[in-house]
Amino acid sequence: MAAELIRGQNHPLTDTRLEVRVSAGQPVVAGVTLNDDQGRMRDTAWIAHPASPRLPGIEVSRQAAADHRLAVDLDALPEAVHRANVLLALPAGVGGPASFGAVAAPTIAVTGLDGTEIVRYTVTDLATESAIVAVELYRRGGGWKVRAMGQGYAGGLAAMLEDQGLPQARQLATTINEAVASMARSVATPPPAPAPTQAPAATGSSPGRPDQPVAGDAAGHTMEERLYNQVWGMFEDLARTTAAYRSAVDFADSRMERELDQVLSDPSTRVGPAADAARVQARAKHGQLVDQARAAFERDVAQLVAESEVVEPALPLAFARWDNPVWQAYQVPGETPMALRLGDLSLPERADLRIPMLVRLPLQRGLWVDAGRRVAASPEAAAVDADGMRRLAAETATAVVARLLAVHPVGAFNVQVIDPAGSAAGALAPLLSTGALREKPALGHAGVSTVLDRLTQRVDLIQMAVRSGAVDSLPPDLDPAEQLLLVHDFPHGFDDRAVTQLRYLADEGPSIGVNLIMVADREDARAYGPVLDPLWRSLLRITPVPDDHLADPWVGHSWTYEPPLAPGGSRVVSQVLEHLAVARQRSAR
Repeated sequence: MAAELIRGQNHPLTDTRLEVRVSAGQPVVAGVTLNDDQGRMRDTAWIAHPASPRLPGIEVSRQAAADHRLAVDLDALPEAVHRANVLLALPAGVGGPASFGAVAAPTIAVTGLDGTEIVRYTVTDLATESAIVAVELYRRGGGWKVRAMGQGYAGGLAAMLEDQGLPQARQLATTINEAVASMARSVATPPPAPAPTQAPAATGSSPGRPDQPVAGDAAGHTMEERLYNQVWGMFEDLARTTAAYRSAVDFADSRMERELDQVLSDPSTRVGPAADAARVQARAKHGQLVDQARAAFERDVAQLVAESEVVEPALPLAFARWDNPVWQAYQVPGETPMALRLGDLSLPERADLRIPMLVRLPLQRGLWVDAGRRVAASPEAAAVDADGMRRLAAETATAVVARLLAVHPVGAFNVQVIDPAGSAAGALAPLLSTGALREKPALGHAGVSTVLDRLTQRVDLIQMAVRSGAVDSLPPDLDPAEQLLLVHDFPHGFDDRAVTQLRYLADEGPSIGVNLIMVADREDARAYGPVLDPLWRSLLRITPVPDDHLADPWVGHSWTYEPPLAPGGSRVVSQVLEHLAVARQRSAR
């Protein structure tokens, strides 16, 4: 029996030679776009459409039709392809409806070559959209999955293609619409498209899918890149499957409400045995729908938990938690990694499943470690007073700085600290006692001015050299290392000039290797008014206690962020920094 998907839900594909059947009840254009592992179309050769209906592994119809059969051979797709998106669009300029909200909801069925349905998805809740990504077929864990998308675009084909990164989106959309206009007709069921060439049979007990999750089983040229892509694949899968679960529960709630309202709105059925029976039946349907949704959710999450159990121990140094044994065998790396673990992310439906939060290196934006207490705080935050929150924020910043130092080669990363009041001395102890800081923290207004003047001059100098093409003429004593400025207790010790310099560093610094971490409470800086808003917006906010303030780009969930602190009582941070200090001394000889 076919799985009935709802938006965001995914399902494994054991076959790689498939048909995608579209039933729309209204002539639509059908096509397939291909994406790389970044979700981008590389060029116009990565789309099958009516004016160019064939690609390796893909064939689509040449005309708009009420029904389509698209032929797909996943094994025949180029290795660089990570996703195949099935798109539907209303043909422009042929006198039909202008949006999917005015027509019956299209249904997508993914079948085997024998016609056996694997999954079915009806794209509902459409309004002004004239083009949609109906489903996507994507690589996952050495095999393929299908996900119900239903992502609509009021701007039509052009907006859809632009969203996938195609520079020639508008020209191609015009080409497709012109090709369809010359052949516009409605057909009942077109003949099946010729099946692609038979691909070699997959080995193993389940074609195209491993029996157990495998660490590094994702696209990439190196193990580090494969693990990075696998982690973000897990993040996306958890986002989608949770969205599907929440959507199903919302549907069950609204359906029960509607049925109960119908009972109450009719005086003849409002009371008595019939009313009681109707209420019982409505609640029973609700329970059944919620139970089905929960079962599907738990099935998907169980897969992710099993994957996490093999991926977490295999993560390299820069991706690993402080309690990972890889830190006990720490060696200073010879090159900078592609990313850094900045904490963990989870959702309340399964808080035990934590996905590493990886950020690319070099950092493209600074960090703001929030030292303030919010009114609607998490339970963890509510249990900490204001002084405790500042202390935890300073410790979180130190843990992040220690990670950044530890994952860079000797001499490739330098940290400067502004601590005007000296209040962060306790939290900075691991950096100070091990000699990880080349300079002591800058104190008072004079220290703030000295450090900011030096860094802004550095940014100005390098920018001028780059713009004039005279990088070789930079002073030979200029430190080539990435620079990180850690600011504590902002705005203490800052005047208007210093605030302007800080904003400048946040905006211009990352592009030439000067980054910023601020430990601050926005309430303390409220006197500056909106002048600081651009600064706060340019920084990525992290918190010293778990807090649900980060949103994903797919469905907008509020994710609970957990900071990258070492386990209580552990000396792992100090041990790593001591090892790094020894390596630095050897390098200086």
